[in-house]
Amino acid sequence: MSTSVPRTTTVTDRLVEANRAYAARFTDPGMGARPVLRVAVVACMDARLDLHAALGLELGDCHTIRNAGGVVTDDTIRSLTISQRALGTRSVALIHHTGCGLQTLTEDFRHELELEVGQRPAWAVEAFRDVDQDVRQSVQRVRTSPFLPHTDDVRGFVFDVTTGLLREIDPNS
Repeated sequence: MSTSVPRTTTVTDRLVEANRAYAARFTDPGMGARPVLRVAVVACMDARLDLHAALGLELGDCHTIRNAGGVVTDDTIRSLTISQRALGTRSVALIHHTGCGLQTLTEDFRHELELEVGQRPAWAVEAFRDVDQDVRQSVQRVRTSPFLPHTDDVRGFVFDVTTGLLREIDPNS
């Protein structure tokens, strides 16, 4: 006779249960994949950023692309290219934030990973010290990408995690 050991409830179990409750009251909004506002927002994955609330967005308004630091990487360009060329976006808002964890890392993080797991990651950490300068770099990467046909409305911001305010970064200063 086998006895089963009770499994500990995980955070993922909580998420799945919350989804069941959501699905029970869900109704198909009847919208397509094209963002209503024709904008893509690139932002940090930091859990303190509630982008929809901070920007007054509703479901279906934008494409949201998030990664560590909100930096523009090759994969970000890939997503923006699909967003623009296949799904009609025309504007890009880049949002970094105060107190970002990438400001505390260096590229040594990759070396430490290599020592730990025996393989060096192919990706760069994209760590930075100056958040304003990193926003400028991200704006430049978007504006100069040959894959993006719409680069006239690309703007960069720093979100202050203590006040909730956006501060626009002048890409030329």
